[in-house]
Amino acid sequence: MRPSRNDLLIRAFSAAIKARRLELQLTQEDLAGRIELDRPYITLLEAGAKQPTISVLWRIATGLDLTVSELAALVDKRLVGLPSAKRVAAGKKVTSRTKAE
Repeated sequence: MRPSRNDLLIRAFSAAIKARRLELQLTQEDLAGRIELDRPYITLLEAGAKQPTISVLWRIATGLDLTVSELAALVDKRLVGLPSAKRVAAGKKVTSRTKAE
């Protein structure tokens, strides 16, 4: 499977998980321990350099005290708020389900 080419979605996801982790006052090490992943992997996710599998996505949501749908809603909120997403969308609502080209 090829990684996503939707850079806006990747940026929104990365920002959402980092913001939620900080909201919970967790270090990357704390989150990694909660979901049994390595801290460097969390760093790469937050930097947008890695994309999780669906099973890891579930673990991330759980580690952030969220459901997957709640995490997706946070990502959608951030996606709409990205300045470049607004320019690209030319006035239409941009969500993770909208192709922004």
